[in-house]
This record gives sequence, C-alpha cells and structure tokens, in this order.
Amino acid sequence: MSRGRLVRLALLAAVAVALLVLRFTTRFGASLSTTHIREVVQHAGAAGIGVFVVAFCVGELLHVPGLVFVGAAVLAWGRLAGGAAAYVGALVAVSVAFAVVRAIGGQPLGEIRQPRLRAVLARLEQRPIGTIAVLRLFLWLAPALNYALALSPVRYRDYVAGSAIGLVIPVAAATTLLEYLLR
Repeated sequence: MSRGRLVRLALLAAVAVALLVLRFTTRFGASLSTTHIREVVQHAGAAGIGVFVVAFCVGELLHVPGLVFVGAAVLAWGRLAGGAAAYVGALVAVSVAFAVVRAIGGQPLGEIRQPRLRAVLARLEQRPIGTIAVLRLFLWLAPALNYALALSPVRYRDYVAGSAIGLVIPVAAATTLLEYLLR
C-alpha cells in the first residue's frame, strides 16, 4: 500500500477516535438520547425534520445507535410520520457517513489481493445494490458497515440505492415495534 493511502487511513483512524471521544466524554455526546432528540425536534417546530436529519447524521458519525433516532422520530411524530422521518434520516445519515469516510480514507480495499477477501469484494462489485441491501437488512445502521463500504470500490450511487432498499424493512419493523412498546 502506498504511503499516501497509509496517511489517509491514519487520518481516518484519528478522526474516528476523535469522534468516539467526543461522543463518550462530552455533554454533547451524552445529549444524543432519544428523549433529548425528541424534545429538540418538537421545539424546533417546522424546522424539526431538518434538525432531526442533521442530528441523525451527526449521531451516525458519532456511532450513536440508529434506534435512538428511530425512537425519537416515533415519539415526536407517531408511527407513520415518524417512520418516514426515520427512514429519510437514516438514508441521509448513512449517505453522509459514506461520503465523509470516502473523502478521508479513499478506497484502499479495492487494492486488496488476498484471495478470500478479493472474493468477497468481487461479489460486492458484481452485485453492489443487492449485496448492500442484504447487508442493511442485518446491519442496518452499523457505522462499521458504512466505513467498510466507503473504503471499498463500490460506487456512491450503488451504495445509496442498496441502502435505500435495505433500510425499508428494518426501519419499518423498528417503528412498528417501538409504537407497540409505547402503547
């Protein structure tokens, strides 16, 4: 691997560590809770959905579980409107995370030559949308998935399309479950 790639990966690691430190050691990180997010978006009035999406993007970068935001959306707007807001927020959040990681780290996984890892990447390259959709079903908003896919050779549009398809079922299931538990 070239020196430039190593520098970019080191920078990405430093940014990831700094984000985790921010999340776990500051008041700001502690404020990213379901209750607090719901209160903030409700007080924002008409701008609430924009505030929610921005908070979701920041939360995804800080490795806050996506369920925190889905719960806040359901509490703030109910199952249908909250589910729609959670879906849009999730899709924008994973897309922003991909863009940030790709901008900093590049695509070093495309250079991997180890046969086993190359086989996994070949499947991703052959059927990117379907592969990403299936991964989202199981790992729906996992930051590690965003990082791995951003560092791979997958195209941004395929990432967004696969994520859009793959997030439908997990977000719908989570909103339905949360509404049921809240009753």
